[in-house]
Amino acid sequence: MNLEILDISFHRNGIGGAPFHAALFHDGDSLKLGVIFDAEAHCAVLDLELLLAKDIAFGTNSWRGDRYEPLLRYAVANHVATK
Repeated sequence: MNLEILDISFHRNGIGGAPFHAALFHDGDSLKLGVIFDAEAHCAVLDLELLLAKDIAFGTNSWRGDRYEPLLRYAVANHVATK
């Protein structure tokens, strides 16, 4: 799978929440948002066009985070290392 990473941003998630990175990327099919927390296996992926259509439902706007996670974590690590 090839991902075109468009942007990555760190979010501290307030004063009590778990911090995460947000990654905007294109996977060859659509524009997606990945939310990557520090803990392994804590990665969520949503399709932005479906979000704009107000679709947040499991089964229609649910993507296998485990498939995207290794590439997204690699992108986050390289992004952080260069900033």
